[in-house]
Amino acid sequence: MTTYKELLKQREALEQQISEARQRELADAISKTRALVAEYGLTAHDVFPPTKTRGSTAGSKVAAKYRNPQTGETWTGRGKAPRWIADQNREKFLIK
Repeated sequence: MTTYKELLKQREALEQQISEARQRELADAISKTRALVAEYGLTAHDVFPPTKTRGSTAGSKVAAKYRNPQTGETWTGRGKAPRWIADQNREKFLIK
């Protein structure tokens, strides 16, 4: 049966082997990629096209849906409900 210290030494050796193998494979992948880019004349835009941008409505303000008649505070109906409307019938707070 192997001891704890022996297992730790084995783990260190394995981690070293893993690191070396990763470096070799990364270098190989990079050289293959560079060769393909050069062969086909690819650009960064070809390989990494821009992602979809957020729509024009993203991040825009939402109209208030509920109003506290006592204080005039409003709530859009999104997110956690404020205390003045929590556990109550929301129909009486609707903005018409």
